[in-house]
Amino acid sequence: MSEAVARLAEQARQLRNDFDAGFAEAARGDDAVLADLLTLRAEGEPYALRLAEIAGLFADRKITPLPGGRAGLLGCAVFRGSIAPVYDLHALLGHAAAAPPHWLALAAQAPVAFAFEAFEGHRSVRQGAILPREAGDFSRPFIRDFVSEGQEGWPLVHLPSVLAALGERRARRNLGSQED
Repeated sequence: MSEAVARLAEQARQLRNDFDAGFAEAARGDDAVLADLLTLRAEGEPYALRLAEIAGLFADRKITPLPGGRAGLLGCAVFRGSIAPVYDLHALLGHAAAAPPHWLALAAQAPVAFAFEAFEGHRSVRQGAILPREAGDFSRPFIRDFVSEGQEGWPLVHLPSVLAALGERRARRNLGSQED
């Protein structure tokens, strides 16, 4: 009986080790880590946003125009009981301002929304599919990486840099108004 118990104990130990090793190997492989993205179109061109940089995706929100006509600022909208400025992602990426947008992505880092024409979907891509911007040869502002998966590819918009640029604009405006 003790020999049978010893064999079972050894078999259980081996199964436990194999199970643990399977997780350890998956964690080491760069391609095993997935990045969640939202794919969209701005001025007919494909782009992607990191899901981790977005607090929400909304359709058909009423955008109330604001006086002043700042570049790219469409107005403000209400999201979950809070008011946030809405910027035209097309204009921020260097495209001509678009027709009234259908989709809004609320940034996770700050209460700011970005409007765009078409939401294409959610994708989970291997981390290895995200390449430095040079791989896609894109000169658009706020593009730091390029996602390449099979025959498809998307410039990856870096929302934290967009928010930083908007903050710098606001600071310059505030400085200018203090000098008057």
